[in-house]
Amino acid sequence: MAIQKILTNKAPNPIGPYSQAILADGKFIYTAGQVAIDPATNQMIEGDIKAQTRQVLKNLDAVLRAGGSSMSAVVKTTVFLKNFNDFAAMNEVYAEFFSGSAPARSTVEVSRLPKEAKVEIEAVAVKES
Repeated sequence: MAIQKILTNKAPNPIGPYSQAILADGKFIYTAGQVAIDPATNQMIEGDIKAQTRQVLKNLDAVLRAGGSSMSAVVKTTVFLKNFNDFAAMNEVYAEFFSGSAPARSTVEVSRLPKEAKVEIEAVAVKES
């Protein structure tokens, strides 16, 4: 199996020993979980769950584009929420990024996320180009 690392400066740099994403066999992109870090400042953004979700999805979009894919080619996401009471607000923003045929998704509440984030999302997508 051929594995290729994906890295872009349009999304936050990894904060540990992992890749932003991996292209496997030239077909599938597996992203690392993204939190609401602004890639320009490398700092967590201020704001509520909607603001954080929007930044997370912008980061995911940048990583996918760097790998030759897009949000429309996402087949599966996993959403990690610090507080499941934020589900409706997160889902509202999520729907802005996944119109039409939404990917399969799992959503779980976790006790803690990196950098005290409110949400983290990872994705699997098909390479488009």
